[in-house]
Amino acid sequence: MIDLSSVTKTYHMGAMDITVLAGITLSIKQGELIAVMGPSGSGKSTLMNIIGCLDRPTSGVYRFEKREISTLSDDELATVRNVKIGFVFQTFNLLPRLSALKNVEVPLIYSGVPARERKERAMPMLDRVGLAERMYHKPTELSGGQQQRVAIARALVNNPPVLLADEPTGNLDSRSGEEILNLLTGLNKQGVTIIIVTHDQNVANRCKRRIHLKDGQILEDKVVS
Repeated sequence: MIDLSSVTKTYHMGAMDITVLAGITLSIKQGELIAVMGPSGSGKSTLMNIIGCLDRPTSGVYRFEKREISTLSDDELATVRNVKIGFVFQTFNLLPRLSALKNVEVPLIYSGVPARERKERAMPMLDRVGLAERMYHKPTELSGGQQQRVAIARALVNNPPVLLADEPTGNLDSRSGEEILNLLTGLNKQGVTIIIVTHDQNVANRCKRRIHLKDGQILEDKVVS
């Protein structure tokens, strides 16, 4: 599903060139549950941005579902991001003035889905994450764990095959974090490929594959039975 070959990413900072990824070669199969770990500055977020088509490699090849990403136009990349990849962030990134239901509908708006169909697709997604009774509440009326559930429902509303989660439990208490982990592992059992950036060993322990980065390189790539 996802193939990176000798991928590098270099940022130009004035007279300096800073290499954040230094030759990443990585393959991810459909249905995997992966933790990406490493110290601050190791390249975790940059790697996720490239996998999520939010950024392009400086060199190397990235193929998503056998399509080379460098050959896609900006519009084609936007379609991949909206339809093929769901994003979940540590800070939820919900629109504060919109209800949970309307927040989940947002990706469908960008897909050009009519209003009635948006609601018909968003409601069962909120039910899927256990928030059917809270769909008309705004983010400020929801707990952190509930807000993250809304964010997950929003990420899944276009039925993407891949879900990228950047520190999804980082702003949650231990109980809410465990509930979100249970939700993510349940989605993975249903066939969703999930890649989680985390510094939390408890989160990594729930993943069958763990990739450790250091200085922009893969230090360890381990599958746990």
